[in-house]
Amino acid sequence: MTLRTTLDFLLNDWLDATALTARERFADHNRETFDAVLDTCERIAREKYAPFNRLADVEEPRTVTEPDGSLRVVLPQATHDAQKAYAESGMLSAAQDYDMGGMQLPYSVEAAANAFFACASVSIGTGMLTTGNANLLMTHGTALQKEVFAKNEFSGRWSGTMCLSEPQAGSSLSDVATKAVPDGADFANDPLGPRYRLKGNKMWISSGEHEINENIIHLVLAKIPDENGKPVPGTRGISLFIVPKKMVNPQGELTGVRNDVALAGLNHKLGWRGTTNTLLNFGEGKFPVDGQPGAVGYLVGQPGKGLACMFHMMNEARIGVGIAATMLGMAGYYAALDYAKNRPQGRPITGAGKDAAAPQTRIIEHADVKRMLLAQKSYCEGALALELYCARLVDEHHTAGGAEAEEARLLLEVLTPIAKSWPSEWCLEANSLAIQVHGGYGYTRDFPVEQYWRDNRLNMIHEGTHGIQAMDLLGRKVLMEEGKGLTLLSHRVMATVHRCSGIPALAAHAKALGKALQEVGGATQKAWSTGVPGEALANAVPYLQAFGHTVLAWIWLDVAACALDNDPKQEQLSTQGRVGAAQFFFHYELPKIGAWLGVVQSRDLTCASFPEGAF
Repeated sequence: MTLRTTLDFLLNDWLDATALTARERFADHNRETFDAVLDTCERIAREKYAPFNRLADVEEPRTVTEPDGSLRVVLPQATHDAQKAYAESGMLSAAQDYDMGGMQLPYSVEAAANAFFACASVSIGTGMLTTGNANLLMTHGTALQKEVFAKNEFSGRWSGTMCLSEPQAGSSLSDVATKAVPDGADFANDPLGPRYRLKGNKMWISSGEHEINENIIHLVLAKIPDENGKPVPGTRGISLFIVPKKMVNPQGELTGVRNDVALAGLNHKLGWRGTTNTLLNFGEGKFPVDGQPGAVGYLVGQPGKGLACMFHMMNEARIGVGIAATMLGMAGYYAALDYAKNRPQGRPITGAGKDAAAPQTRIIEHADVKRMLLAQKSYCEGALALELYCARLVDEHHTAGGAEAEEARLLLEVLTPIAKSWPSEWCLEANSLAIQVHGGYGYTRDFPVEQYWRDNRLNMIHEGTHGIQAMDLLGRKVLMEEGKGLTLLSHRVMATVHRCSGIPALAAHAKALGKALQEVGGATQKAWSTGVPGEALANAVPYLQAFGHTVLAWIWLDVAACALDNDPKQEQLSTQGRVGAAQFFFHYELPKIGAWLGVVQSRDLTCASFPEGAF
């Protein structure tokens, strides 16, 4: 099976994406237009991305010093060409309204199309941050902010970033120290939004400096001082600002003035090297605007509500990170599968022992290599199904209306931490297994699998670490709105269990999933039985792992049931592959949840109470 055949099955047979065309927003589309988008993206990824994946890794971003003392970033020409081709394809604005230059494409189809680029070369990038930046402005920006900033980002003329972390404040956003003060007495009257001057430093800013586009639009979190000139403590004082690299006028034209945003340096990453990762200084006076230091920024939304706005972009980015992790795992799986089919080594063991004179067998004929390949297949294809399911929920949330839209929102709340974290852990494990399948060759730079592992290692950190996602899940998402989201997910899972209980090939799996769901529910109650957050959350990560494995078991059971609906006698190898991968997951993976839930149920404090000096 190829990536395209897998996507076609998941989108069309399993998720029935074409049913969305019955809705007014997607009425101009049909299966043919969806296929045309996938065809175009598959071609661009094959021609402009895949051949240059290693080049982008080896020729990582570097800086040169300009005559004015500023730093300029140099990237390979292939990166410029790839991102130009992506922008010209219209994918930056694929899901947007026609009057914003978009195609009004379902997000599920957009996500599937973007999978080709992530598989071909994730570090060259496909504009995930630019699209997320512009989407945030479409939700929270003024009409002019949408027209000037979002529209130019969707066209590919400009690109976008998100600037949250600081050297002293990574995930702890309440400690943000970047300051924003009103710019003059008439600051509130600027047509682009209330105008402020920002001063501070931002760290780990992906695509924070480059020359791929003519401008970069930074979305920056900063605090507006209170009436005493002091920063407001905690997250309630955080506001959000549009800070362009180059100043623009209300007509969306560059004014020729550089904003006071300066590149301080590049972070030198383990992987994902094709994308710049930067330290940016805002307002240090290197590029004064109107003779004054301070980066000019325009307020988005209400003062003090910046984090709520930014979470709109962060949640979207978390699904994007999940897709990136999935496709890196998938790329490694395809490489390992090809290698295993062609690498002769070893001989079959018979009752008489090995026959040294017999020809070597290909390593795919060895049971342990099949185990490693099946693990990769179950992780990666299962994760891809999960991500597309979440993307389909986004479409339901935006277009279904009524109770269906509300259900989609609740399910997304619960599933987003899983959509981000599960692929970033288990598709990374798939990359490790791909190296193992290659043996010693896998540990060399002569084969691509080591790069896939290095690129994927970022995703357990990217957009919120495992620990943060775990506390979000157990500390907020399963409890919110009196547990409505968890209850709804349980009903969806049990519907699949009941359906599959009558399918002989899946009945045992259905029983196992029902039991697992019961165990997760019981562990959730026991974790919070004392009402003490420190006890409940001490083992949030094992809870996340067990919850994620249960969700993936459900996804695989549902996918296998769909495959059997189409091919009940399993006459097609693709059906055998999906049913076999589901069986592997239920036999080898789902049983792991017992150990994880054990420490959750007992509120084990081994880690939380361990004395620092004892390390």
